[in-house]
Amino acid sequence: MTSIPNWFERSFAFTFPIEQFPNVSIRLRGAPARLEELLRGCSPELLVARREGKWSAQEHAGHLLDLEPLWMARVSDFLNSAQVLTVADLTNRRTHEANHNAHPLEAILGAFRKARFELVHRVENFAIGVFARSILHPRLQQPMRLVDHLFFVAEHDDHHLAKIWELVRP
Repeated sequence: MTSIPNWFERSFAFTFPIEQFPNVSIRLRGAPARLEELLRGCSPELLVARREGKWSAQEHAGHLLDLEPLWMARVSDFLNSAQVLTVADLTNRRTHEANHNAHPLEAILGAFRKARFELVHRVENFAIGVFARSILHPRLQQPMRLVDHLFFVAEHDDHHLAKIWELVRP
């Protein structure tokens, strides 16, 4: 088994056609259910256990919730024809300060589900041309279409779901 690559070391080639949006949308819609499935039945002790000072499974779940406002802001960037996408806090300060381990898991999961459905609902009826709009991603320093942004979100989800799976699997 190989380890999960560091998120910030990943590179992306956004070369797929815009018509892949339905596939990306299904991944985004399914993230809350996949997260709930991974965490269902885990003991509270396992959910909040940290390994080597890194985030617990519950903190990873909280981090997914913490980034939903960024994803939504970036959708607004595409609608407003911004020059550069909204910058992310690369220190993840919000997640570090949120103390997700002290909150009920069900509250985190419910809030993530609600926020994610708001994101998907917002973009699902856009005209196809909106998905082709391109804006510079500030960290990657490459142009990104709206469909690419949504793919990036789905990849980010999968990255953290894999981290959670590593932490909770028997």
